[in-house]
Amino acid sequence: MEYFVPPTEGQKWFEYWTSERMRWYLDLGIPADRLRLRNHDLDELSHYSVATADVEFCFPWGWDELEGIANRTDYDLRAHAERSGEKLEYFDQATGQRYVPHVIEPSAGATRTMMAFLIAAYDEDEVSGERRTLLRLDPRLSPYQVAVLPLSKNDALEPLSREVLDLLRPLCICDYDVTQSIGRRYRRQDEVGTPWCVTVDFDSVEDRAVTVRDRDTTTQVRLPIGDLVPEITGRLCR
Repeated sequence: MEYFVPPTEGQKWFEYWTSERMRWYLDLGIPADRLRLRNHDLDELSHYSVATADVEFCFPWGWDELEGIANRTDYDLRAHAERSGEKLEYFDQATGQRYVPHVIEPSAGATRTMMAFLIAAYDEDEVSGERRTLLRLDPRLSPYQVAVLPLSKNDALEPLSREVLDLLRPLCICDYDVTQSIGRRYRRQDEVGTPWCVTVDFDSVEDRAVTVRDRDTTTQVRLPIGDLVPEITGRLCR
């Protein structure tokens, strides 16, 4: 992204974007102790830059760059103007000033960023004496936010399970899984990072209540289907 600013505000916006990009990674779940901001020394700076900083992540092989943020001054627009013969100036009507904007450029790579989120989220623990693999992804990054799981592949459970699925689909990305035992399905959802599973069992047909299971703690709560939408909405907004 090239963010255009008045020449006198270049340093202010450079500092803003370095702080904002760090905050973005932290907010989405990168632990603070695996993230750092490294300012380039003068002898490292590119010819167009007066200030550059790298957001670095501690990968298994050590600290490496996730993203660079550079104050490129007016180098880009002046270079375009010289070669095209066209002026690339901005007129500020509020101040009456005309200037060539300076550019602050945050530059992130989607592949390395997703790799960092996956590495940070990967975990192993023990549940009921069994080893469990899971991805503790922020719900905003999870491929599914909720999985609806009928207790078994039984015709009596499907209509209500589909009703629950239809309730949740407007809120978030949902999976619907009926294959194998409920325990295996829980583990499968843990492995892909699904934060919550909603289980529809045979009692649900009678009492219209379902069980919501949390990925990270494996705790389960039973609640009426009518309370499910506000419950999931509240969890998504935490």
